[in-house]
Parts: sequence; C-alpha cells; structure tokens
Amino acid sequence: MCFAYDSRPPLPPMAGAAVDGRDLELVADDGNRFAALGAMAPAPTAAGMVILPDVRGLHRYYEELALRLAEAGVDAVAIDLFGRTAGVGKREEGFDHAAHVAQTTWAGLRADTQAGASWLRNERGVPTLFVMGFCFGGRLAFLSAAEPELGVTGVIGFYGVPVGPPRNDIPAPIDLVDRMRSPVLGLFGGADRAIPPEAVASFEEALTRAGVDHELVIYPDASHSFFDRKHEEYAEESADAWRRVLDFVHTQSNEAG
Repeated sequence: MCFAYDSRPPLPPMAGAAVDGRDLELVADDGNRFAALGAMAPAPTAAGMVILPDVRGLHRYYEELALRLAEAGVDAVAIDLFGRTAGVGKREEGFDHAAHVAQTTWAGLRADTQAGASWLRNERGVPTLFVMGFCFGGRLAFLSAAEPELGVTGVIGFYGVPVGPPRNDIPAPIDLVDRMRSPVLGLFGGADRAIPPEAVASFEEALTRAGVDHELVIYPDASHSFFDRKHEEYAEESADAWRRVLDFVHTQSNEAG
C-alpha cells in the first residue's frame, strides 16, 4: 500500500481561501456510478485536475489534495477507482483494496477518468485539463497521455510504474509512448525498490525517442510514497515536487492557451 491511513499531503496549511469542496456521485458513459470529491477554486486559473488515487481509492489524502489544488487556483476532482466492484462510497481504513484492484479493467478505469474530466469541463468550464495520479493511479495518469478522447493538456505521475508487464489488462506506459500526445511530468524516489532508476531511464529513453515532451525527476534518497506529511525527512523533496506540479500546470496551460 502506498500510504498509511493517516497520511496527508505534505503541503503548508491552507491560507484561508474559501475553497468549495463537495462530495459527488459521478456516472461514467457505461453507467458505472462512483464517488468523487470536487474542489472549486475561489480564484480559478482555467486549469482543471483529475486526481487518480493509489490502491486505497478515494481516501482523505486525495480529498485534501484536491482542496489544496483548488486553493492554488486549479479546479480538481478526486475520483474513486472501485465503484464497479465496491460500490459508491469512501474507502475507509481496512478496505480490502487487493480484491478490488484485481478486478479493475483498463476500459473501466478509462471510462471513470473520462467522467471526472467531463465534470470539470461541463460543471467548471475548464479549457485546460490535467490528470495526476499516485502509484497505481500514477501509471494510469501516464497512460492518459495516450488517450486522445480525454484531450489532456498534461499528465503528472507520482511513482507510477512505467515499465513491466500489464497489470490485469492495463498496459505499461512505456508500451504506449508512440501514442502519447500530451507532456509528461514524472516524479520518482531514487530509493524506491518498486521502480529502480533503470526503469525510469528506460521510460525516459522511450519518451525521447517518441518525441514526447517530458520531465522525469528522481529524488535520490526518497522512497516510494515520499510525498507524505508523515515523511518529514523528505520535506525538501516534497516541496520541490509540489512546486514542479504547479509550474507544470501553469506552463502547459499558458502554452495551450
């Protein structure tokens, strides 16, 4: 599992902006209903972010992250990944994630991501759309760059495994680089045993060969799931990662506009 149940994003306290966050129930094109949290920026920048969680699904960590993005001017929606098998609801401590991860399909996850994107476009009117994911969701975020119907302006993956065999029928991002049409920001820990530096190097080489605009950052001593308030030893790495996320959104939004 990526994070402990009491993990939270390692971000400074909110500055007091009146961020509007609300529980949602979204419906994918195939009829799947699933839980989400929408966060509306008090001073929107015209950018929107779909947040794809790790294997815990819609956990408080990702709800808070959506609120922090909204505080920074980015409308956000954090979606659950397991509505098809676990029903509509939040994923509390003790959620048997492994049983539900094993039942996910690429088609279903793509449909749910599209539903999150549609909410941002239809309800918030965002012209520039981003997808950001963590671990399991990070892999999906990278793959979103190869989905033309999503029309994303950029994708951000925190420690998403970019190489290796398919997970269920979900391909490895490295296998779809030739289809990627959106810039990629990847953030990795150099001490992550699940994603060795060689894997990141292979992904970078493939992205370069395919002509995909990208930046892959490795924090040498950071572990998997370093972006966590509990990991005070990675405070500098987390602050740099957050800065890169916001800079990426700002830069790509301006270029798209």
